[in-house]
Amino acid sequence: MTTYILRRVVLLVPTLFGISVLVFALMRFLPGDVVQMLIGTEISLSAEQRATLYKLVGLDAPLHIQFLRWLADIVRGDLGTSLRTAQPVTVILMQRLPITVEIGVLSALLSWLIALPLGIVSAINRNGKSDLLVHLIGLVGLALPNFWLATMLLLITSVIFRWQPAPGWVSPFEDPATNAQQMFMPVLSLSAALTAVVMRMMRSSMLEVLGQDYIRTARAKGLRERLVMARHALKNAAIPVITVMGVQVGFLLGGSVVIEQVYGLPGVGWMILNGIYQRDYPVVQGGVLFLAFVFVFINLVADLLYAYADPRIRYR
Repeated sequence: MTTYILRRVVLLVPTLFGISVLVFALMRFLPGDVVQMLIGTEISLSAEQRATLYKLVGLDAPLHIQFLRWLADIVRGDLGTSLRTAQPVTVILMQRLPITVEIGVLSALLSWLIALPLGIVSAINRNGKSDLLVHLIGLVGLALPNFWLATMLLLITSVIFRWQPAPGWVSPFEDPATNAQQMFMPVLSLSAALTAVVMRMMRSSMLEVLGQDYIRTARAKGLRERLVMARHALKNAAIPVITVMGVQVGFLLGGSVVIEQVYGLPGVGWMILNGIYQRDYPVVQGGVLFLAFVFVFINLVADLLYAYADPRIRYR
């Protein structure tokens, strides 16, 4: 197990390096830069003044030098400094992170609480009314894009019910009631598609397990159906579901960018999107690199959970 973890940690380095190269290059492909955004079209500067501004923000060097400087800062644990606010990216990230974490965790928990029981019920009652209902819910969840669902929920609650959540974000430790109002629609919007995916995977995995010989043997021994499901079926059916849950973390991280923008929640996704608009290279690069690290780490945790779910699995 230790060797496997060390191997995955080592593989994390080239993965993050590739992502850093990609996001660095893509940001430079965008038209304009932060200096042009700051100057705008109303101010006329001489060539010397422009050169001074570029040197001030560190964009005067060739691209490969800029990348190597940024890479050296990352190795030292420094994600850079915002070109717009002159704040360290790490500080900005820590300010925004609680919002994104809350949305992601609540969305994942809500989807699992709904999807796992419905998937199990659907598999047990195959081709029954409950199975058809679960199929319908799954198709609707997969068909609705989260940005469209978020917009419709906002439109319905504001126009029909004349209700809108409080603007911004309030910590759940300061005002739980206000925080619950602010999180209700974003979490619902983000969890819909994940619920459908996990539910369908749970159903198919349960159906496969219920057809195995050891399930028939357990029933033939006279075990109660609840014990058969709890001891033999669920634990083995959970293995592919854990895989899906780990992969869907990327969906939650990507979806939070849109959801935070729709509801005006100043999280990490909001920070990255506004950094793109403002050509704030260090903010975008640091934010994307951090989300990539979180994604890889959570997938490692999901892999390690396999060994708990199935004792036959051994990592070396």
